[in-house]
Amino acid sequence: MDFMTLRRRSVLTLLGLGGAAFMTGKGLSSGSSASISTGKDVGSRFFVPVRVPLPVEADGLSALEQQNFYREISVEDRLAVPEGFRVDLLAAWGDRLGDSRFGFNNDHLGFVQHGSDRASMSVNFEYISTLPWVQGFEEVVGKPLPFASLVNDLASFDGLLDCTALPEDDRLFKAILAVADQAMTDLGIGVMTLHRDNAGHWFRAEGPRDRRITGISGLEDPSQRLASTGPASAVFKAVSRLGYDDGLGDAIVGSFANCGGGTTPWGTVLSAEENFQSQVPEAVYADGSSALPSQRPFLCRENKLAGLGNVYGLAGNKYGWIVELDPENPDQVVRKHTALGRFRHEAVAVRAEAGKPLQVYSGCDRRGGHLYRFVSSGILSNRKDKSNSKLFEAGDLQVARFHADGSGEWLSLKPQAVVDPFRPSRFNDADLNCPLELPHRDRTQTGAELFRDDEAVDDYCQLFPTLADLYRGEGDARQGAILIDAHLAASAIGATPTARPEDTKIDPLTGDLLIAFTSGAPGRKGGADPAVFRGPQGQTSWGHGWVMRLTDHADRSFNWTMAVTGGEPWLGGLGFTNPDNLALDQRGNLWIVTDRSFKSASGDVFGNNSCWLVPRDGGSALCFAIGPMESEVTGVCLDQQETSLFLAVQHPGEVHGALASGAIEYQSHGLIDREGTPFQQLRQVPLGSNWPAQAPGRPPRPGVVAIRRCSGEPLLKA
Repeated sequence: MDFMTLRRRSVLTLLGLGGAAFMTGKGLSSGSSASISTGKDVGSRFFVPVRVPLPVEADGLSALEQQNFYREISVEDRLAVPEGFRVDLLAAWGDRLGDSRFGFNNDHLGFVQHGSDRASMSVNFEYISTLPWVQGFEEVVGKPLPFASLVNDLASFDGLLDCTALPEDDRLFKAILAVADQAMTDLGIGVMTLHRDNAGHWFRAEGPRDRRITGISGLEDPSQRLASTGPASAVFKAVSRLGYDDGLGDAIVGSFANCGGGTTPWGTVLSAEENFQSQVPEAVYADGSSALPSQRPFLCRENKLAGLGNVYGLAGNKYGWIVELDPENPDQVVRKHTALGRFRHEAVAVRAEAGKPLQVYSGCDRRGGHLYRFVSSGILSNRKDKSNSKLFEAGDLQVARFHADGSGEWLSLKPQAVVDPFRPSRFNDADLNCPLELPHRDRTQTGAELFRDDEAVDDYCQLFPTLADLYRGEGDARQGAILIDAHLAASAIGATPTARPEDTKIDPLTGDLLIAFTSGAPGRKGGADPAVFRGPQGQTSWGHGWVMRLTDHADRSFNWTMAVTGGEPWLGGLGFTNPDNLALDQRGNLWIVTDRSFKSASGDVFGNNSCWLVPRDGGSALCFAIGPMESEVTGVCLDQQETSLFLAVQHPGEVHGALASGAIEYQSHGLIDREGTPFQQLRQVPLGSNWPAQAPGRPPRPGVVAIRRCSGEPLLKA
């Protein structure tokens, strides 16, 4: 008897479980037998939902049937979809794309359709998952990566080194550059061309519009640098400054940390730079200038690669923006619009109505991050006119203040804005150990200071009555400094700390804004307002997230309500955790993908990340897809015909890398059936991933897929 068999029998005996049904399935290009119909499935008018590893309303099972079905579950390393649907792989890490390659950890998909049979798709490449990237690099890219030797070289430095102090001909610097160049190549944005055949299948067709913007585009060739627009450009071009000068004026090298995004009615794509602080310093001085690159040293350890901007001397204040590109015009300069603010942008939604200012909504994905609205100075006339991009260059950046009664208002991030922060006592009264971050009181220093009591905050307000007292510069330069430090400036004027806003979408039927707040769990440097972000039973710390519906009014006020709540069904949730990207179809049905971390066991009961449909007319949430092991499914969007749904499979195998034959673990989970009776589940879980090859030992590759009915009919049958 081998160890795994012994371990399995021991756990079964311990839990008192006998043999039960396992969730099994088929290969990449077919539907999953995990979507077993009992004849009672809620939502079968659309599709028979994919079975998830915990009891949900949509499974159609009685309490006893739930206990029998879920008592023993086997999780699979595959992309599971309903019966009658197929999955087509469009592109994956390492595939040729423009003059480079398809990057790593694809996230947001910007789908822009041109007629019935051609489309452009932009793809964000967010970050490097070190273990699977290193494991698969040589096979996927076709050349060795000197990562292990570099880790050894840096061991005496604990893997941490300021490269700005090394001469260019230094042996160690050259070794660092060899790894950093490849990592930066796998970050940024890609644009690929898609065609649709007579049967309705979307497929990749290389074309002259295909291109890559990498993390170091323009480093060697100035013609490939990105441009900046808006007030922060005055900071970039300043003759004198408190902090670092990269010598490039308002030009910018590359884009990275590209996470969420959006599209415009005139056919351009917006890419959101989120966790840029992993690669460059986030902290800035009072004039908006960047901290020195040495403040974010290069980091290279066995399972960690960060601080890549340090290698190239990049200025941190040039990252954390909304980036705009035209997928149809590869010769157009890519622009970062600074009027939209610098923070950890997760997404961007555009409200474009003729005869009104352009409005742009985005969230800062951090614990205690804020929700923002940009209102353009100019008026939009023709929604399809590409000159509308000029409207991004000037306007009013506002931040949301929520009230517990379901109301709220937008606050302008202007120099005259009054400093009146959220008070720490509101965390303390809810037994949340959360500090408040504000711009450092010593304005000769960069970054933030943490506050834990109201008295200290009151003293702060006396010291700095307005934002003009916190930030330096004249005219655009002062406004630019505020926008560069938008998160801390927003905290100073009393923006509500929220629950990690991950996506924003405009409801096509009502015009309301939908916001995915992925988690209300508190962190070391912040948390969500417990009066607003409460669990279904009033919990002041709810880690499973919500989707909020926000209705704007003309006087800068708004109303809000929670439309969707994540979490276990027996606690009032819909059966999934951590809503991330959103999409709305033409009938207003809501598509959600989830983002639970695999670095913690806290969400293990929910299994792999997944894609869900929440029908417009109510009823149960329906699981449409379940991702491979240790992955996110991101970038959800639909084609115009609504016969295809696109997903990005991000970071498969992030924790354990390539799945080896027999590499599994057994987990025990406490579940509750629909009548409230607890029972134990034994779950068999693979360690790592081989997606999409699905052969033992093969490296996992992030990639993009199209999902459609085998029959060619619409995704949702009426």
